[in-house]
Amino acid sequence: MESKKSKTKDSNKNKVATTLKEFFIDGLKDIYWAENALVKTLPKMFDKATDQKLKTAIKDHLAQTKEHVVRLEAVFKSMSLKAEGKKCLAMDGIIKEGEEIIEETAEGPVRDAGIIASAQKVEHYEIATYGTLAAFAKTLNERSALDLLLKTLGEEKKSDCLLSTIADTNLNSQAVDGKLKSKDLNAV
Repeated sequence: MESKKSKTKDSNKNKVATTLKEFFIDGLKDIYWAENALVKTLPKMFDKATDQKLKTAIKDHLAQTKEHVVRLEAVFKSMSLKAEGKKCLAMDGIIKEGEEIIEETAEGPVRDAGIIASAQKVEHYEIATYGTLAAFAKTLNERSALDLLLKTLGEEKKSDCLLSTIADTNLNSQAVDGKLKSKDLNAV
């Protein structure tokens, strides 16, 4: 009698990517799930942020993330595939870590610094993923997919730079003491 474990292994054999195209499609499903998860997560980050520049960046990125979902659907369509997600374990972990950071920090600059740190982990994962998927699309001669993926990659890089700027210009220094410094109040 076969064990449950060996049956699971056998059924998973059919799901193993044997070509770059299959691996590419698997990666598209992964990031499609991730972007949809972010559409649900970003409003929570917005609600917990206090810095106005950070709130604006999160709000703008939510709109951009919704566009990334639409763009990924266009990628699937360009390849005559149905858009479907597969749980992204990496993004799921990054989101859970971000939720934990929010719970473990006081409202204000320290939490805002934590939100930026979490958001940049998201951005770095997306940059790595979109860069890899673009390279695969190029190799597979999926020109429409390549153009769409590169557009999203550029936006993710800009978002990461914006978050760094927000953190570097004032937010991190405010978080040193965990509150706005009196000299910073005059600048606000």
